[in-house]
Amino acid sequence: MTQLIDHEDPVLKALVLHPVRSSQANARDPQARLEEATGLALALDLDVVESRVVPLRERTPATLFGKGKVEELRLLCEVEEIDVVVVDEALSPVQQRNLEKAWDVKVVDRSGVILEIFGRRARTKEGVLQVELARLEYEKSRLVRTWTHLERQRGGTGSTGGPGETQIELDRRQIADRIIKMKKELVEVRRTRTLHRSQRKKVPYPTIALVGYTNAGKSTLFNRLTEAQVLVQDMLFATLDPTLRTVKLPDGRPAILSDTVGFISDLPHELIESFRATLEEVQEADVVLHVRDIAGPDTQAQRRDVEKVMAELDVTTESGRKIIEVWNKADLLSDDDRIEAEGAARRTGAALVSAVTGQGCEALLQRLAALVDETPEIDVILAAEDGQALAWLYRHGRVVGRHESGEGGLHLRVRLDGQALGRFERMFPQASVAEAVE
Repeated sequence: MTQLIDHEDPVLKALVLHPVRSSQANARDPQARLEEATGLALALDLDVVESRVVPLRERTPATLFGKGKVEELRLLCEVEEIDVVVVDEALSPVQQRNLEKAWDVKVVDRSGVILEIFGRRARTKEGVLQVELARLEYEKSRLVRTWTHLERQRGGTGSTGGPGETQIELDRRQIADRIIKMKKELVEVRRTRTLHRSQRKKVPYPTIALVGYTNAGKSTLFNRLTEAQVLVQDMLFATLDPTLRTVKLPDGRPAILSDTVGFISDLPHELIESFRATLEEVQEADVVLHVRDIAGPDTQAQRRDVEKVMAELDVTTESGRKIIEVWNKADLLSDDDRIEAEGAARRTGAALVSAVTGQGCEALLQRLAALVDETPEIDVILAAEDGQALAWLYRHGRVVGRHESGEGGLHLRVRLDGQALGRFERMFPQASVAEAVE
């Protein structure tokens, strides 16, 4: 009888810890942060058997946690047969090494978890390069571990290391060389992206970017507005690489909608720098939709985190940018909360929607059509046989009025930007075009 061999990696048991210092000002809800950290662990297919909020009186330099707490957690790891401990905090390399020694398990900090998730999800060449660059920057500081192979000395010349060069020095040099190489590759990829963006600008389509905290429902809203089939999962960072689709605004005007990577608090600084190119879509957009999970308990704190990143990109209303807050997941609100949210949305100018049911999405599209269309209106008179010109106007402009004129012709009121108007007049010289008269 043939015995089947299971090649799948075993599921690792995980303990998730969220340290809380009493001195932290404007701290987010610890339970919400713990749930977020648990979500990050689940996104790595870990089996979370225990999760805890751990109060800290002060930060211990060697292990983060105090001696007594380290021992208590060691016993927990032993009893529950834990394989991995996820610490929802940025650990120094020394702290990470000491905790692994104390607990005899693999220890991963918040930065390491997010980098691992990004590494699994990246699909485009740019995304893979960005994640790999961020991972190398992160690992460069982790080479302080005193494993025996890092203590050997090597002799020789060239790439094998100079006289007396230790293995750790060689590893650092190899990482530094790879970082330089990958930065050059990323510059080329960004140049290509810039060329693509400049080509898109030649088509008179406005651009709209979705931003928001991870798992706020951006991809679901993206699919609802564009009728696309982008991956949607109740999982942190389900979307990593930017996705662009055409959305048809009311009255026929098309626009380009981009779905971007979700933001998260305490994003590793290596990733912030590496993902500048991803966020260029936001910087170049005519309108930015800030999607919020209005039903989530931590929605206000998430809003602050997103606005902080957008301020770093100089994407603010103060800088003249058009930003609409989209309060998503209205279907998850109770009747009383929904009534309260509707009133608050009217006062603040936010759009209350449900990407799942479609509630409020049509009104959002109408609002977007008015916001991106600041071009003057023109009157166009077409003969009955000018069907091709009529179709062109619907594809490239926004038809805001239409009625029949004499002899079966059409009188249209259209919004076209200057570039599109010039193309229309060249392509269809027989059409009568004049500035709109009120």
